[in-house]
Amino acid sequence: MPYVKTWQLIAGSAVSGLALSVALVAAAGPWDSGQRKAERDRAASWGRTGGADHGGDALPEAAPSAPGVLGAVGPGAPRKEAAAASEGLAAALRPLLADPALGSVRTASVVDTATGQVLYESGARDAMTPASTVKIATAAAALAALGPEHRIRTTVMPGAKAGEIVLVGGGDPSLTAKKKAPAGSGGSLVALAADTAQALKAAGTESVRLGYDDSLYSGPARHPIGVNPNIAVVTALAADEGRPDDSVSGPVDRVEDPAGAAARAFGALLAERGVKVIGEPVRAKAGGGDPLAVTLSTPLGGLVERMLTNSDNDIAEALARQTALAAGQPGSFEGAEKAVGAKLAGLGVDVSGARFADGSGLNRADRVSAGLLTGILAKAAEPGHPELRPVLTGLPVAGFTGTLRARNAGTSPAAGLVRAKTGTLTGVNSLSGTVVDPGGRLLAFAFLTANSADGAAAEKGLDKLAAAVASTS
Repeated sequence: MPYVKTWQLIAGSAVSGLALSVALVAAAGPWDSGQRKAERDRAASWGRTGGADHGGDALPEAAPSAPGVLGAVGPGAPRKEAAAASEGLAAALRPLLADPALGSVRTASVVDTATGQVLYESGARDAMTPASTVKIATAAAALAALGPEHRIRTTVMPGAKAGEIVLVGGGDPSLTAKKKAPAGSGGSLVALAADTAQALKAAGTESVRLGYDDSLYSGPARHPIGVNPNIAVVTALAADEGRPDDSVSGPVDRVEDPAGAAARAFGALLAERGVKVIGEPVRAKAGGGDPLAVTLSTPLGGLVERMLTNSDNDIAEALARQTALAAGQPGSFEGAEKAVGAKLAGLGVDVSGARFADGSGLNRADRVSAGLLTGILAKAAEPGHPELRPVLTGLPVAGFTGTLRARNAGTSPAAGLVRAKTGTLTGVNSLSGTVVDPGGRLLAFAFLTANSADGAAAEKGLDKLAAAVASTS
């Protein structure tokens, strides 16, 4: 289904549930039979993958429904009304930003996406460590480079030697070796093995030597933070994000060699389908000819939504490298840093003082300003950039989904209204997203803080700020 080209994107809610006004539902994309594509894919193929900052393995329950409580998003308030609203917002936000729980440094930006008018800012151009809110930048750059319908290929090629086949990784972070066939889209080693076995048997081949090629990416494969349960080795070939158990989310120790593990799993799947695999899989280069079989990832738009909703580090680093490769840069941390910055600048976003040292936000060397984040969100809402829409539709919904499921929940005025990306490192807390205010305007906001002594208290302070944006007209 094509991505919608209107900018009226974000839905409201009632206190008792996630409510979508009819006018907004018609415009918010990407949708498939009333369900966001990423949510459909997650439900179909267990794609709810782990986050940088947030644990919990329980799959979310369906959100209750309630009648719509908002009209359609408006075109922006007249100048006098907007000025009055800006003054009211400033009065609401200033005391909340002064909360000591937010740490010693705090910056803010609130923008009307329809008009581009800055409604409030404080240190909005100051470069800060953004933690996982940098995923907003990663998402926008990847979508601008490749488009929301792009799919990443994992292929099986004839080997350079007779009797050899090679499993070639393309960097698909949704690739799974789970034997229960996914009902939705996404890369599947099970399906790939079935197609490969069929092709081999049709050619009269009953045994092969198996090689694997994970050379698409270059540079260090280990994230600079080192071995960490929140992220696997960054490789072009991995199944189930290198998880050695049945977990689909949350921190877990990963396998040391995801590419080798994926190849061994593929070999076992071939054997189950009557193809004998001689010896252990080894790294190898493919020969010429056509692929024996291909499996495709979830569309990029769905990967972006999944990454943002669940703060998935593995998807984030994969998308950063895909952006680098699309730009002719090496598929490395350095190549991704150059490509992401250049792609955002090409969109007209001010990247002055920014640094994209990684795609996930785990690297404290990342530097992003509150104004840059609201600039990206506003750009994603523009009519001329429908390809960026998953940046908005993938954001977690306060009180209902992803990393905001337990935040601003219940009777909070932000429940169901705020959609935002969280960011958490020790001493660093951030929140950036969108909200439809009481006047029907779609606002983009970003709050970045540093040097907090109590992360939980800082998160509560950020939630109060988001709630103030949601409830101040």
